[in-house]
Amino acid sequence: MVKPIKSLIDIEFSDESTADLRGRQSVRTTFRLSERSIQALRILASQLGIKQKSLFDHLIDDIQALHVIAQASEDIDLDEHRIPKTYVVSRKTLENLERVCSRFHTSRDVLVEFSIERILPLLSREKEKHEKRKKVLQDLRRYQALGNSLIEKAEAELGQEDPVFDKIMTMMRYVNHTHAEVEDFVKRGEMVEDF
Repeated sequence: MVKPIKSLIDIEFSDESTADLRGRQSVRTTFRLSERSIQALRILASQLGIKQKSLFDHLIDDIQALHVIAQASEDIDLDEHRIPKTYVVSRKTLENLERVCSRFHTSRDVLVEFSIERILPLLSREKEKHEKRKKVLQDLRRYQALGNSLIEKAEAELGQEDPVFDKIMTMMRYVNHTHAEVEDFVKRGEMVEDF
């Protein structure tokens, strides 16, 4: 027997659920970071197709990694030129960061900087993939040119009313659409080339 909707609506949200929702609330905070870290975060988020907030939250929510970074960076002073950069992060992320900073007497900027350093190997892999994507795009361009030649041949020999010509045209519409999407993706990935 199905419970009436009214009884399901009467189930209250627990305090734990409410706290979890508050933890997801977005807040703005500013860090002083190197240009390299700012670019790394922006580029990787773009390459992965996610928001910087999601990537930032993922990096800082890893408490174990934060502890290791905090212990290893106790005596590190960031002497490189730093740029103030404001990010939107979850309240829980900011609380985690503040808690680790307080416990280890470490600067927030140092923790964030070295947390971002962890993604540099991912950027290197994305850079390699980008080069491979460019080669695949070249192959796709050749495939597209061959398909366009096939359309011309089918039109000349069969005519536009022929069902085979129609099928080839339909196929090439998909190829052209895919080509445009791949080209756009590769174009967006160009930012990783100079990193």
